[in-house]
Amino acid sequence: MRDAIKEAGRASLHLLYGAALALLCYLMIGVALFTALLTVTVIGAGVLPESVLLLRRMAGWERRRTAVWTGAPVPEAYLPLEGPLPARVRTAVTDPGTARDLVWAAAQLLYGLVLWYASLILWVPALLVDGVVAGLAGRRPVALPLIGRLAGLAAEWSRALLTPAPSAARDAVLAARIEQLTATRAGAVAAHGAELRRIERDLHDGAQAHLVALSMRIGLAKRAYDSDPAAARRLLDDAQTQAEAALAELRHVVRGIHPPILTDRGLAGAVRALAASSGLEVAVSVAGLAHDGHRHLGGPVGGSPVGDSPLNADPDLGAVTGSGPAPDTDHDRGPRAPAAVEAAAYFAVAEALTNAAKHSGASRATVALSREPAALRVRVADGGRGGAEAGEGGGSGLTGLRRRVAALDGTVRLTSPVGGPTVIEVELPCVW
Repeated sequence: MRDAIKEAGRASLHLLYGAALALLCYLMIGVALFTALLTVTVIGAGVLPESVLLLRRMAGWERRRTAVWTGAPVPEAYLPLEGPLPARVRTAVTDPGTARDLVWAAAQLLYGLVLWYASLILWVPALLVDGVVAGLAGRRPVALPLIGRLAGLAAEWSRALLTPAPSAARDAVLAARIEQLTATRAGAVAAHGAELRRIERDLHDGAQAHLVALSMRIGLAKRAYDSDPAAARRLLDDAQTQAEAALAELRHVVRGIHPPILTDRGLAGAVRALAASSGLEVAVSVAGLAHDGHRHLGGPVGGSPVGDSPLNADPDLGAVTGSGPAPDTDHDRGPRAPAAVEAAAYFAVAEALTNAAKHSGASRATVALSREPAALRVRVADGGRGGAEAGEGGGSGLTGLRRRVAALDGTVRLTSPVGGPTVIEVELPCVW
C-alpha cells in the first residue's frame, strides 16, 4: 500500500507538471496567433523565428518529462533556424516540426488538464477502496495504480505527437550534417591557411636567412681567394656551416608538413620516436597495427638516454637518438592507415605530449594506438595537474588539433579535471 501511494504521488506530480505545461500551451497558442497576424502584415516577421524557438523549448521540456517517465528518449528533428531573417522565417514556416509542435500544444491543452482533473477525482475513492482491499483484505491495491496509468497515458500521447516522421528525421539529420560539414570545411580552410603561413614564416626566418648568409660568404670568399687564401678558407668554412644550418631548417619544415619517419617506419615507429624525444617517461601501446606490442619509452628531461634506459634498446628510435639501427622491416606485419589519417594521429600525439611536457607538470604519460573496425583510435593520458580547457579557447594547439581531426570527420574528446589526469582521445574514421 505504501509503495502504491508513492507511485500514485509520483504520477500525480507528473500530471501536475503536465497541467502547468497545458496552461503555458494556452498562452503559446495565443502568441502563435498573434505572431501569425504580425507576419501576414510583414510588420512583425522577425517575431516568428523567436516564437518558434520558444515553442521548440516547450516541446523539448515535454520530451524530457516523457523520457524520464518512460525511461526511453523521445527523438526530435528540427531544421536549424540560421541565416538572414528571410531564410529564418522561411525555415520556421516550412519546417514540419513547427506544425507538429503546434498540434501537440493544442492537444496538451486538452489532455494535460483533463488527466490532471481525473487524477484528483480518483484520489479519494482510490484511497478508500485500496484501504479496504489492501489494508483489510491483504490484497494488492487496484485503484491507486489507475493514477499511474493516467500518467502513462499522458506520456504515450506526448510521445506519439512529438515523435517526428521518418522523413522529417532524415531531413533534420541531413541538415545537421550539412551544417557540421560547413563548419569543418571552414575549420579545415582556416587550418590550411595557418599552416601555409607557418611554413612561409619558417622558410623566411630560417632557411632563407641561412641561404642569404651562405651566398654572402661565398661571394666574400671569391673576392678574397687570390689576395688572402686563409681568409677565403675561413669564409668557406662559415659557408659550409650556414649550408648545414639551412639544411637543418629545411628538414624541420619538411617534418612539420609530413614527417618522413611516418613514411619510413609507420605510425607506431613515429609515435615511439615522439615518445623518446618528449622529455617524459612514455609508455606506448599498439593494438591491431604494425609493431603490435607494448614498450616502455622514456628518459630524463631532454630526451637523452642514460644507463640502461629503454631508449638505447629500441631500434625504432635510431632516427632520433642517432644510434644507427638496421633498416626496419617489421612494419609490414600489420595494416597501415591512409597517409592523411596517420599524419593527423601523429600530430595529435605530438600536440598532446608537448602540452603534457610544458604545462601539466607530469613526468609520465601513456599513448595507446588501437585499430577499430572502421576507425583509428588514439588515447594520450598524463598524470599532471589537469585543468586544460576543452573549449575553443583551450589554446591554439588544441584548436588546431580539433580542426585537423574535424577535417577528416573525426572526433576529439578532452577530459582534464583540476588535479588531473588529462586524457585526450582522438577517433579518426578509417577504411582498412
